[in-house]
Amino acid sequence: MSERTLVELTIPGSAAWVCLVRRWVADALMVAGHRDVDGARLVASELAGNAVLHTASGRPGGLVRVKVFGVTDVLARIEVIDEGAATVPRSRRPGDDECGGRGLWLVEQTAIRWGTRSVPRRWNLAWAEVSTLGVLPTSEFEGAEEFLR
Repeated sequence: MSERTLVELTIPGSAAWVCLVRRWVADALMVAGHRDVDGARLVASELAGNAVLHTASGRPGGLVRVKVFGVTDVLARIEVIDEGAATVPRSRRPGDDECGGRGLWLVEQTAIRWGTRSVPRRWNLAWAEVSTLGVLPTSEFEGAEEFLR
């Protein structure tokens, strides 16, 4: 399989839409033949949720754009584009008593690799590549790039 766009959608910047993103991402990957989509579902949920909670996309009238790519038969990439924020997303390990702050840490633990970049109009793009063979820690994929191609 060569990389191809499986689904692209634009949603209102509201938390109520994040559950639909999870479903659409999972459905698109399964229809394309990917076997284990739980990691992709988690990553899509966290990235879309962060866009709604921490960027201008969460304001009234804001939008979040989600794209899902089949990179190979066993690798998917999820991209979430938001309307920008004053801060750059970063992973952190919150204390045991903190109620939030685990989203990007979960993405980091689930994805093979992830990152962010700016896109035109001062918007931001967060992306992650996820195995659809099963959720495996990043350390188990070190040196496995050849296998995933």
